[in-house]
Amino acid sequence: MNFDHGLPVLVVASSLVPGCFIFLLGEDQKTIRTVLNLTGAVLKVVLVAVMLWGVSRDHRYEVRYGLVEGIDFALHADALSLLFVTLSAVLWLLTTIYAIGYLEGAPHRRRFFGFFSLCVSATTGIALAANLLTLLIFYEMLTLTTYPLVIHRGTGKSLRAGRLYLLYALSGGAALLLAVVWLQSLVGPIEFSEGGIFGQVDAGLHGRLRIIFVLIIAGFGVKAALVPLHGWLPEAMVAPAPVSALLHAVAVVKAGAFGIVRVVYDVYGVEFCAVLGVATPLAIAASLTILYGSVRAMYQDDLKRRLAYSTISHVSYIVLGAAVTGPLATTGGIVHLVHQGVMKITLFFAAGNLAETVGVKKIADMRGIARRMPWTMAAFTIAALGMIGMPPTAGFISKWYLALGAAQAEQWWVIGVLVASSVLNAIYFLPIVYAAWFQSPPEAWPAEHPRGRFETSLSLLIPPLVTASLTLLMGLLAGLPISALDWAKLIVLREYQP
Repeated sequence: MNFDHGLPVLVVASSLVPGCFIFLLGEDQKTIRTVLNLTGAVLKVVLVAVMLWGVSRDHRYEVRYGLVEGIDFALHADALSLLFVTLSAVLWLLTTIYAIGYLEGAPHRRRFFGFFSLCVSATTGIALAANLLTLLIFYEMLTLTTYPLVIHRGTGKSLRAGRLYLLYALSGGAALLLAVVWLQSLVGPIEFSEGGIFGQVDAGLHGRLRIIFVLIIAGFGVKAALVPLHGWLPEAMVAPAPVSALLHAVAVVKAGAFGIVRVVYDVYGVEFCAVLGVATPLAIAASLTILYGSVRAMYQDDLKRRLAYSTISHVSYIVLGAAVTGPLATTGGIVHLVHQGVMKITLFFAAGNLAETVGVKKIADMRGIARRMPWTMAAFTIAALGMIGMPPTAGFISKWYLALGAAQAEQWWVIGVLVASSVLNAIYFLPIVYAAWFQSPPEAWPAEHPRGRFETSLSLLIPPLVTASLTLLMGLLAGLPISALDWAKLIVLREYQP
C-alpha cells in the first residue's frame, strides 16, 4: 500500500488509534490522555490538509478491501468528502481543547475521551466512504460510539435520553440497511459517482426506486432530525456541553445530512431525482422541518433545548439545498454544511461556559450575563446573528445562495420559507442577546465558580472565540479561493458538469 492508498486510512486511524489507547489508561493518567487526544486531533488536521491540497489538484486518494465477491470496503477522498472531513477535523481539535477544560475533575474521563475519539473516527469514515455499504458500516458505528456519550452523566434522565436515541437511531439504521440491500440487489454494488449512478433506467423500476429513496431518506433523516424523526435530539441535551457541540456541529446530525446529500447527488443524481419526482417532496419535508424547529425553539426556556430545536431547523437548510435542483441552491446547501457547524458549535460552547462558570442554563437567568462574561456572550452574539442570516456572517452567505437557487429554479415558495425562518430565528435569538447585554444582572448567579484572571478558563474561552471569528471570516472572505464557498462551488461544478 503506497501513501496515496493509505492516506484515507490514516485520517480515520488518527482518532481511532488514540481512542483505543485511551481506554487502556488509568483514570488518573491525565497528561498521557491529553497528549493522545491533542496529538491525534492535530495529526488529523495535518493529514486532511495534505488531502485537500491533493484533491484540489485532481489527485486521487483511494483504498479498497474486498469483503466478498463484488462488495468492497472502500475509502476515497473527493471534493464533497473533503469538505465534511475538514469540518470534522478542525472542530474536533477545538472541541477536544474545550472538553479537556470542561471535564477537569469530572469522573469517567477515560470512557468519555475514548468514545469521543471513536465517534470522530466514525464521522470521518462516513465522510470518506467510497460506496454506500462502507457509509452504512460507519453510520452504525457512529450510533454505537455516541450512545455512551449521551448517557455519560449516568442519571436517570440521561439514561432515558440514551434509550430514546438508540430507539430512533437503530430504527433508522434498519431502514437504511433494508434500502441498501434492496438497491444493491437491483443495480449491484453502489459506488458513489458524481452525477449519480443511474443513466437510462427501465421505467418498471421507478416505483421500487422511489420506495428505496424514501427508506434511505428515513434512515439518514433520523440523525438529520427531519420531522417527524427528530424526537431524540432535544432529549439528548442532557449530555455534557462538549457532547452537545459534537452532536450538533460535527457528528450525528451532520452525518445524517451528509448522507442525504451523498445519495441525492452521487447515487440517484439530481436529474434522476427529478425524473422520479422525489426532489419536491424532499424539499417540502425540509421546509416543514425548518419552520417547525424554529417555532418550537421560541418556546424553550432551557438554552440548550432552544439550540437543539434551532439545529433541527438549520440542518434542514442542507437538505433543502440538495432538494432544490440547480447549482446555486446546491452551493448554498453544501456550504451550509460548514457554516452551520461553525456557528452552532460556537453557540454550544458559549452555553457550556455559562452553565459551567455561573450555573446559568435557563434563558430567563441570562439577564445582564454579558457584564459577567463579555467574551463568551460576544461569541454567542456573533453566532446568533449568523444563524439569523445577518451580513457579513457565514449564515448570510448560505441563505443568500439558497434564495438565489430557489429563484433560479423558479421555486418562489422556498424563498418564503427562508424569509419566515430568518424572522423566527430573530424572534428566538435577539431577545437573548438584548437581555444579556442591556438588562441589569441579578444580585447573584445560580452557581458561580471562582474565577481567575479571565471570565472562565482559557480552554473554555478560546474555542468559542476562534469559531466566532470563523463565523465572521467565512462571510467576509467568502469570495477568496480558500473559502468554504469556493470549495462548495468546485463540488457543484463537478456534480453538474456535462
